[in-house]
Amino acid sequence: MPSQAKAYAAQSATTPFAPFSFERRDLLPDDVAIDILYCGVCHSDLHTARSEWEGTQFPCVPGHEIVGRVTAVGRNVTGFAVGDLAGVGCMVDSCGHCPSCAVSEEQYCETTGFVGTYNGPDSVLGGYTFGGYSSHIVVKESFVLRIRHDEADLAGVAPLLCAGITTYSPLKHWGAGPGKKVGIVGIGGLGHMGIKIAAAMGAHVVAFTTSPDKIEDAKKLGAHDVIVSRNADQMAAHANSFDFILDTVAASHDLDALTVLLRRDGTLTLVGVPEHPHPSPNIFPLVFRRRAIAGSLIGGIAETQEMLDFCHEHGLVADIEMIAMQEIDAAYDRMLKSDVKYRFVIDMASLEG
Repeated sequence: MPSQAKAYAAQSATTPFAPFSFERRDLLPDDVAIDILYCGVCHSDLHTARSEWEGTQFPCVPGHEIVGRVTAVGRNVTGFAVGDLAGVGCMVDSCGHCPSCAVSEEQYCETTGFVGTYNGPDSVLGGYTFGGYSSHIVVKESFVLRIRHDEADLAGVAPLLCAGITTYSPLKHWGAGPGKKVGIVGIGGLGHMGIKIAAAMGAHVVAFTTSPDKIEDAKKLGAHDVIVSRNADQMAAHANSFDFILDTVAASHDLDALTVLLRRDGTLTLVGVPEHPHPSPNIFPLVFRRRAIAGSLIGGIAETQEMLDFCHEHGLVADIEMIAMQEIDAAYDRMLKSDVKYRFVIDMASLEG
C-alpha cells in the first residue's frame, strides 16, 4: 500500500510553505525506502518553488540533497539493507538505455530526460515527483547513493548530493589537479564546495569574490589566492593564466572579464543557472586563444558515488547552517541576500514539531 508522507509544500509561486501530506508509492521490487534525516536547501529549490524557471507543478515539495536511513528494500535490492545510511540527489530515474544513460551520464538522458527528484513526471503514481522536504522517500536502487561518512557528519553530507557533484564533475572532467591553476567564481553553496574539492584534487585554487570581506573565508576553505573581481588591477594581474575557471554564480553577469583570464586552450565552465541570460560574450577573446565556454549539469549516478567516496576519503563536507522545516521561507529570503555560510540544511526531525 502507498504510504502517507508528511512534507512542506509551496502551493503557488507567491505563497509561503505550509504543511502538506501526500502518498509515496508502495515498495516495488527494485525500490529502497528511506526515512529522511537531513535535506539541503539548493538555490534550484527557490527557483522552482517561485516558478522562476517556469514549468513548476504545484503544490511543489522541493529538496534534492537528501540523506537518511533505509527502512525497507524491495526483493530485488542487493546493495542496501535496512539500517544503512543512504543518499538521494537530483535524479530518481532516466530512460536507462540511451547513449548517455549507458555510460552512467543519466543527467544527459537523450530520450525522456532525467526525472527530477521533485517536479518531474511520476511514472508509477502519475502526476509529478515530490522531493526531500518530506518525511521519507521511495527510490529505485540504481538512483540511491551509499553514504560512508560518519553519522555525526550527515548534515554536512547532504549538500554534496547537489553542490558537491555539481562542482566535482566539471573539475574532474577538465582535469583539475596538480600543476593546474583553477579559478572558482562565487563563494556560496556551490563555490565553497568547488574550492574544497579543487584543493583536495591538488590544484592551485584561486577564488573570485566581489567582496573583500570574504578573502579570509575563502582561504580557510582552501583557496591559495583570492581575487576581488571588482578590482581591475587584481583581475589584470591574472590575465592569460588560468587553465580552468568554474563559474558558480546564479545571477546574470559579464563573462568577458573571466574569459580573458584563461590561458590558451583554457575553459570557463558555467554551473550557475541565472533567472535571466548572461550577456552574449565577445567572440574575439575566445577565437584568438582557442578558449572555450562550456556548461556542466550535476553528474551521473556512478560519478556521484565517486564524489561521495572522494569527499569521505578527504574528510570533506559542506559548511552548513541547520534550520527547522518551519524556517524555510526565511531561509529563502536570506539565500537571496547571500546571508548563509554556506548551505542551509533542514533537520527533518523538525517536521514533527
